[in-house]
Amino acid sequence: MKMIFKIARTELKNLFYSPVAWFLTLVFMIICAYFYTTVIEGVALIQELTEKNVTKRLEPDMPLTPAVFLSAGAIFSQIMEHLYLFIPLLTMGVISREVNNGTVKLLYSSPVTVRQIVFGKYLALMAYNMLLLLIVGIFMVTGIFNIGNADIGLLLSAMIGFYLMVCAYTAIGMFMSSLSSYPIVSAIATFVLLFILSRIGGLWQQYDLVRDLTWCLSLSGRTGKMLQGLLTTRDIIYFVLITLMFLLFTIFKLKAGRELIPWYRNAARYVGALAVVIIVGYLTSRPGYVGYLDLTARKVNTISPITQSILDKMKDEKVEVTLYSNLMGGGIHRTRPEHRNDYIWNFWEKYFRFKPDMDFKYTLYYDVRKGDSSMFKWMPGKTLKEIAVETAKMQNTDPDWYMEPEKIRKMIDLEPEDKRAVMQLKYKGRSVFLRTFDDVRFWPDEDHVAAAFKVLVEGKGPKIYHVTGNLERDIFKRGEREYWSHTTRKNNRGSLVNHGITCDTVNLSFRDIPADADEVVLADPKVKLSDTVIGRLQNYLQQGGNMLVVGEPGKQEITNPVIQQTGAQLMPGTIVEVTNQEMPHMIFPYYTNGYTYLIKGLQKSMARIRKKLEFGDTSRQLFPGASGISYADSGFKPHFVSVTSGRNAWVKTGKLVTDSAAPLFVAAEGDYKRDSFNVLLPLSRNTGKKEQRIMIGGDADFLSNLRNNSGAISKIYQGWLNSETYPIFIVSDLPKDNKVSIAHKTAVAERYFFVWILPAAFLLLGSILLIRRKRQ
Repeated sequence: MKMIFKIARTELKNLFYSPVAWFLTLVFMIICAYFYTTVIEGVALIQELTEKNVTKRLEPDMPLTPAVFLSAGAIFSQIMEHLYLFIPLLTMGVISREVNNGTVKLLYSSPVTVRQIVFGKYLALMAYNMLLLLIVGIFMVTGIFNIGNADIGLLLSAMIGFYLMVCAYTAIGMFMSSLSSYPIVSAIATFVLLFILSRIGGLWQQYDLVRDLTWCLSLSGRTGKMLQGLLTTRDIIYFVLITLMFLLFTIFKLKAGRELIPWYRNAARYVGALAVVIIVGYLTSRPGYVGYLDLTARKVNTISPITQSILDKMKDEKVEVTLYSNLMGGGIHRTRPEHRNDYIWNFWEKYFRFKPDMDFKYTLYYDVRKGDSSMFKWMPGKTLKEIAVETAKMQNTDPDWYMEPEKIRKMIDLEPEDKRAVMQLKYKGRSVFLRTFDDVRFWPDEDHVAAAFKVLVEGKGPKIYHVTGNLERDIFKRGEREYWSHTTRKNNRGSLVNHGITCDTVNLSFRDIPADADEVVLADPKVKLSDTVIGRLQNYLQQGGNMLVVGEPGKQEITNPVIQQTGAQLMPGTIVEVTNQEMPHMIFPYYTNGYTYLIKGLQKSMARIRKKLEFGDTSRQLFPGASGISYADSGFKPHFVSVTSGRNAWVKTGKLVTDSAAPLFVAAEGDYKRDSFNVLLPLSRNTGKKEQRIMIGGDADFLSNLRNNSGAISKIYQGWLNSETYPIFIVSDLPKDNKVSIAHKTAVAERYFFVWILPAAFLLLGSILLIRRKRQ
């Protein structure tokens, strides 16, 4: 060890007696200073101007630590992106210099082993890397003082990732330096090898064996999770293995220069080292053999405690996950074999971190939906198999991998899933589909996954029956007034069917409400309900059933008999709100403070809405044509969540003309005013067995495909109606590092100091040392 340290000390002196190391350090310092101060100065300016000019403002909800250090133009993203430019120039002469100066022969003849030479020189390079880390650390410490409640764990993880990456690059550069006596050639070779290792993970990914081999060697994305604050043993071991492998390669190369051994024995050394690295890397990256440490303050890289508790209940048996990919269906661009590493490690890893015994299977097939002739019109005259072959060529995939339609149809019926990319989860004989979506994120969110797992654990989710037979809103039609989008639309993230809730219909003229109904929806019936229908609905309410009832102006007499026992009634007429922006029946009631307390699991996010309410009616929602809702005490507890208070609203009882001049208030015609109108009224009461929940709406359009296309509105209300069992709400803590603690003037001063004064001082120090060295 003493000899290794002695060689390291000598090599470190050689580094800093060379202008190259000083130049690289100076450039690195300027890059760090420029990108850090540019971002922090911009943030400080925006915050200062906001506090000066905006009197009613919300607390920022953007975490500044990742924004300042990890965003696209921030310090870490820039130095990691350009790191490959520094290391080849630093390492190009580490070994080749000894060859050119003739000192390598002296080293060979001295009682120093090749291993000591290599480790000694590499130890010196690690010390230089510590200097680079120290420079980054200067800005990390500055950032901790500049950002209030900075996420120190995130910065620590990012620094570890940076140091491991630069040390791996250094080992690669050192090996390339041993291959040639020309430093420039070594530098270019290092560039090339770094490029190959960063791209090899994308080569031949469609082949199972090659995919795992190239992934084990690929440098691409290895620091991604560390830069997000998540340390994994897989990534750390990878960098250690890559570093050791190239150090061994360097030792093998130098030994070959002083030993006379057959070429195949020398080659066997390299192959053996490579094989060990691949095997160990593969074994240490298997699910169940990876350790995780989330260093972020808000644990943003870890699934919520809700999802963890669900997975904890599934430890007694494996979960089988089968991904079905249709060559001719939606989502094939993200589910072909070459994308499986992305599928496993970027989507599923956060879940099998807590349940490693998940069995992943894959089924590739080609087929078209019933009645879909678009493919045949696109390629006229060709059979389905011929079209599949041509499509495979376009997708650059092998058509022989894809199962024929006859076989897949015997295996499973994917017609209800539109034969697009979908995952089927199986557990204890139960199964549920987990869907993909046609948006940028593509894969389902954590709330979708948690709901699917919960359904598997409990055996079923809530079942909602929509009453039909009276021209109600339809959950299977796609017209703008219907209710398909937020209920049964399978490629909509906000749809209830993707949150563990089953929606179906029931015609109460022919049958009673099914016993498995968890909720009944009566949505805007257009014709008078029969006594049978009214009786069955009233009986359901008397027995404590949960219900959503929404009506429209002009049809109050159809809906009111059903809800009479609740004490609520839809008031006559149409609420009018005359503004310069919208038609008079387009009213904008605002959420009350009570709305923010409907869902206990949403309190973290609802805190922002409560803050808005302190400033006035800034949290509002459009109701296009609504009736007011009156309430008389009948044993239910009302929750006033959406009211028109302060909106200058009144009720037109006669015919309302919306496409002409603004309507006038005429009391003689029955028009009336109130201080406030309720347009949405949740009611609850304790029935002994459970809490009964009923929601009544004076408008049905606010839940329509046109107004509620994303399903975000209905998700909250259905969460309340289903006693917060489904949908599952995943809400993270609000960031504490949302403000900088310095003024803009201070940020400008920091910019001058870090970009100009500190580099100038470093340049002066380096110049003095190099001049003194040259004189000696």
